Amino acid sequence: MSGAPEPRSGLREMAAYVSPQMDVAARLNTNECPHPLPEDFSIELASAITQIPLNRYPDGQMLRLREELAAHTGHPVEGIWTANGSNELLTQLLLAYAGPKRRAVIFEPTYMLHSRLCWLTQTELVQLRLEPPFEIGANHITGALAAEPKVIFVCSPNNPTGNAQPLSAIEELARSTGSAVIVDEAYIEFGGRTAQSLLAEHPNLIVVRTFSKAFALAGARVGYCLASPEVVEDLQRVRLPYHMSALTQAAGIAALHHASEAAAVIASIRSQRDRMMTALQGFPGLHVHPTEANFVLFQTDPAGKPAETIWEELLDRGVLIRDMTSVIPRALRVTAGSEHEVDLFLSALQEVLG
Repeated sequence: MSGAPEPRSGLREMAAYVSPQMDVAARLNTNECPHPLPEDFSIELASAITQIPLNRYPDGQMLRLREELAAHTGHPVEGIWTANGSNELLTQLLLAYAGPKRRAVIFEPTYMLHSRLCWLTQTELVQLRLEPPFEIGANHITGALAAEPKVIFVCSPNNPTGNAQPLSAIEELARSTGSAVIVDEAYIEFGGRTAQSLLAEHPNLIVVRTFSKAFALAGARVGYCLASPEVVEDLQRVRLPYHMSALTQAAGIAALHHASEAAAVIASIRSQRDRMMTALQGFPGLHVHPTEANFVLFQTDPAGKPAETIWEELLDRGVLIRDMTSVIPRALRVTAGSEHEVDLFLSALQEVLG
């Protein structure tokens, strides 16, 4: 009997991308929304699902969802594209503009999947390092342009650091190159200035967003981008046929009908984020980074208890946060959860730090 097929070179040296999902009292490691959309959303979605002819393929152009997004964002429908979460959009963008013998630039530390998707699409990767306060400056722009990339990633607000990138830096990158400048705005509803205003003057700029955070739809996998019509045409050339199910499209449409309720949830999350910021700043031996996202990054003192130990002892108390020490020395990231979850986190941290 023959063995398993031989994979592409390096595949089995690459670990799977896994974010731990554990049954704990406070799961604050994945930047999800702690509150679901209201019952009216579920009722509307359930009604919509009963009318979907699931024996037929879905609308491959996602036209109704894109029209709803156009009304929501004020961006022309022909410059909007949707997919199964922002990660699929990022993959499609790399398939369209990167790939073998092409180069992408990322500014580390940033969203881990940017570099992973470059590997997946066999795109050469150039990593430029940001130091606190993790802002893209003139030297980073110079370094990015010198690499002659076909794609430049900017995450704003940035994950895992939480800071928004200067709009002037994004504009300079877009102005100085004809390459695709992809602005990942997964957390833009929580703070920072969107790059959407730059799209009209810079057709090489692409703004990518998600329903997973602000719209409380992490389980539905809905993402979209705002771009030029030419970019949308290119994405249609690389997407899989009928890539977005009718069920997913219905969830996105129903969520947009409840945007005002989602906005109220966002205000609650910001309140808990700011509460955590204030509380963490009161703990001796912690350095807390400013944030515009729905999470807070903090670092431990080199002479104090190691961050890995704090993570483990919090987990022992039923609180799961994200260990970021492999990316930023002594760093931990905590998502702004419900008031109860934040209570549990702060109480457990008080015990752990003594």
